[in-house]
Amino acid sequence: MTESNSGQRFDRLPATAAERELENRATREEVLEWWDERFAIGPEEFEDHSFWEKGAGKIWILHGEVPSPTGIEGLGMKFLRTRQEHWKPTTNAVQRFGGGATRNVIELGSKEADAFVRGHDQELEWDGDWGYLIAAHEIAGGREPLGVGLYLHGELRSVVPKGRRRED
Repeated sequence: MTESNSGQRFDRLPATAAERELENRATREEVLEWWDERFAIGPEEFEDHSFWEKGAGKIWILHGEVPSPTGIEGLGMKFLRTRQEHWKPTTNAVQRFGGGATRNVIELGSKEADAFVRGHDQELEWDGDWGYLIAAHEIAGGREPLGVGLYLHGELRSVVPKGRRRED
């Protein structure tokens, strides 16, 4: 039994709450439900993937399987942060899996998309849920996810990581 989270080891998420050995660890079922409820991205999208926690609430996704626990530095990609009031998807996860989202996607025009990828917050009208959203823009005839935004009180806050922002 794993007694605590380790920042030096990846532990596979338990499939369900009944299999949870560590209090507060998210389960695969909870992660899949969250993506489905928040963005309407169904569990089938993640069928061939496994989910791992490294440290407290830092969830990684891997296409495939490896033994658990695994004491390596990196595994797949960072996917989701749990263990906070509101779960937050990573920019990489949204860019990789958010293209098919049909819920909580804010579509930005050119001016707004440009400001978003530069890391600027902006006042925008939005009639959807508050919280973390997928910010998207039409590119080459299709809608592409740009990253994660936080919408509160009429403001879209860009949470594009500083190292990935476009220069002003």
